[in-house]
Order: sequence, then structure tokens, then C-alpha cells
Amino acid sequence: MGKARFEAFSDGVIAILITIMVLEMKVPHGETFAALKPVLPVFLSYVLSFVYLGIYWNNHHHMLHMVNRVTGRMLWANLHLLFWLSLVPFVTGWAGENHFATIPAAMYGVVLLAAGIAYVILQQLIILSQGSDSPLKRAVGSDWKGKVSPVLYVAGIAGAFVHSLVALACYVTAACIWLVPDLRIERALAREE
Repeated sequence: MGKARFEAFSDGVIAILITIMVLEMKVPHGETFAALKPVLPVFLSYVLSFVYLGIYWNNHHHMLHMVNRVTGRMLWANLHLLFWLSLVPFVTGWAGENHFATIPAAMYGVVLLAAGIAYVILQQLIILSQGSDSPLKRAVGSDWKGKVSPVLYVAGIAGAFVHSLVALACYVTAACIWLVPDLRIERALAREE
């Protein structure tokens, strides 16, 4: 199977998830800046989740450039990833509406952790399908970001039971790590050409 349909489906799902999140935000009642105060937690949770979905879309896009053929196992692994990403609008709304209270903040981290694990599974299946000299494996290398992120998610989940700001700090830190452009795959693709 070619990768065009695989990539298009994933792109479409992520676009829909972003749309769902923005449609969940309520318009403030009033015309002053003070009217924004009640919706600020929802807006900030939206921004964080938008950044996360953008990170997944960007990295998924780059990773698929390294794929020559798509296997059935990759399709299921991708659906597994999309399942967890599809829960992002739910936990975003829950956390935002409740000002990142303990349980919603912890569940936000659970979804991030599960999505991260699902992404690694997909990445490993692609590497496995490419054989022992996988271009993706060479490009990913030791993947320090992929190792630090789950630690931050677990710390955020545990931190939610201490204070919601601890959880939020962990999730924002993980997002910031991924916002720094990762050029490993781009460099690998340039070498292949």
C-alpha cells in the first residue's frame, strides 16, 4: 500500500480534532477585557493542546517521508495513535473548564502519555519494516526527546495530585522541548536525495 492515503487520513483526523477544540470554546459575554477572564483557562488549555496536535502532525508528516510502503501493522498502530489524539479535545475541555483541577489535569497527562507511547510504537513498526539498516532508525538516533517526554508526562500526572501548576509545568516543558525544530529526519532525507 502507498502512503498517500495513510497520510491524508491522519492529516484529516488531526484537522478535525483542532476544529472540534476551537468549536468547544464559548464566546465571552461582554465587550471588555474583563469578559475574557472566565474563558481564559479554556483558551489556555486550547493553546497547549493545539501546540501538541501541531507537534504530532509535524513529526508524523516528517516520519512518513521516511516510509516507502505501509503495512497492515502500521495502519493499526496509526489508528492506535489517532485514538489517543482523538481524546485530546475531551481532556482539553475538561481540564480547561475545571481550571486544571487534579483529576482532569492528571487525565490530560494520561492522554499525552498514551499518545506518546502510541507514536513510539508506530515509529518502531516503521523501523522494523525497513530492516536492520533503517533510514528512520539512523535519523531518529538515540531519540532523547522521546525518552524525556514520557518522564515529564508521568511527573505531570503525579504532580497533578500535588498542585495543578506542577502538572501544567511538566506538560508545557514537554511541549517546549518538541517545539524546538528537530532536523534529524530532514537531514536524513537530504542525504538520501
